[in-house]
Amino acid sequence: MSGSSITETTSAAPSPEAGLHSPAPGRVPLVAQYGLSLVFVALATVLAFVVQNLIAAPNLTLIFVLPVVICATGFGWGPALLAAFSGVLAFDFFFTQPYYSFRIASPSDLWAAGLLLVIAGIVSSVAAEGRRRAVEARQAAEQAQALQGLAHVVIKGWPEGEILKAAASALNRIFRAPAVIFLERDGRFMEVARAGGATITEAEEEAARGSLSTQVHTQAAAYPYDRSQFDFWPVASAGCRCVLGVDFSRAERERPAEPQRFVEVVGGYLAAALTK
Repeated sequence: MSGSSITETTSAAPSPEAGLHSPAPGRVPLVAQYGLSLVFVALATVLAFVVQNLIAAPNLTLIFVLPVVICATGFGWGPALLAAFSGVLAFDFFFTQPYYSFRIASPSDLWAAGLLLVIAGIVSSVAAEGRRRAVEARQAAEQAQALQGLAHVVIKGWPEGEILKAAASALNRIFRAPAVIFLERDGRFMEVARAGGATITEAEEEAARGSLSTQVHTQAAAYPYDRSQFDFWPVASAGCRCVLGVDFSRAERERPAEPQRFVEVVGGYLAAALTK
């Protein structure tokens, strides 16, 4: 790889004011989320066995709403719906006559099972929607804080190297994905900052060069740079020719619909700082 590179950073600088290095909240893998939803239903089934002699069978259905609420607020729609359906099946199999069968002989038990499914579906919808809005609000606040931290570094007039590292860290935090910045200066094209465990290959450097030369956004795994895993955006102004890259294939969250909105802001800060 040509040129030299600045050591990877996870923060803009020592100052906490930069606000670029707050840790990401832990995210439970998708498979584990669905697995935990079944575990919660199993625990609810055990609890129902414990109290079945104390309350009527139709009231046992309320116990199976608990896993739905937990999964909806903690994981979202999919695990919550799995908890709802598996809860209905568990209630039907263990607590309606004939026992240990999915047949329901009693109209009241049939009504209870149907009501459980309806209640669980409503609860999962409401809770999952609330969780989605909370997640979006948290992401928006995190993205705003990352941009604020970068703005602080630029306004304070920190050294160019720290500004570049701050920009890479801001991209990493905004998208929760590996990020890299290339800079062209005095005929040299070099990597100057990276964050989030970015792995840079010759394919990435080639794609970054192509993006800068054509002044066009290049998308990962797209011709003619189909070996590159990064999206690259060029930033060119008087005294500033650089490329911002993000690896969405390794992102901790879904790729936003319009990532260029955030990239353009980061690029604008870089252009303003590097042309002073």
